[in-house]
Amino acid sequence: MANLVLFMHTSLDGFVAGPSGEMDWIIVDEEIFDYVGDRVDEADTALYGRVTFEMMEAYWPTAADLPNATKHDIQHSRWYMKANKFVLSKTLKGEHFKNTTVISNNIATNINEMKKKTEKDILIFGSPSAAHSLMEENLIDECWLFVNPILLGQGIPLFKNIKDRTKLRLLANHTFSNGVVCNHYEIISKK
Repeated sequence: MANLVLFMHTSLDGFVAGPSGEMDWIIVDEEIFDYVGDRVDEADTALYGRVTFEMMEAYWPTAADLPNATKHDIQHSRWYMKANKFVLSKTLKGEHFKNTTVISNNIATNINEMKKKTEKDILIFGSPSAAHSLMEENLIDECWLFVNPILLGQGIPLFKNIKDRTKLRLLANHTFSNGVVCNHYEIISKK
């Protein structure tokens, strides 16, 4: 059975975006792309919220074809085009998106079925609203949190809709030369 693994950038004070959804404070560079790319290559399924999916779909299908495409653009574009994609949305219709299934209701049932049918991990990138829904249903199994060295003071929180005390086990951490720290946690108790 697959694990649902959350990849999320966060500020030191626990926000994933500013009050208006701004993410201009997030630090990404080749060192982080290489680190994440190695992990992403081990998976074949992604889960997104509608807003994040629409951003991904607008860029990744053709990113490898751009004249100034980086190694990361080429690698992730190829992965994205092959990956099975699931989108949590009540408004999006998925008929015309390649390898894409829209989940609009019964989130817990659908995600648990997806976990049973998928051998490799399912990755959720960003998508704070979707992550909040998944947290509320206790569906996330691991978190890769990229803590950026900044305090935002306000914004969209990383954790929301947590009903019960949740214990985590730190599996690994990595400090990047730009000051970002990645903490990889396994959720060991959801009560």
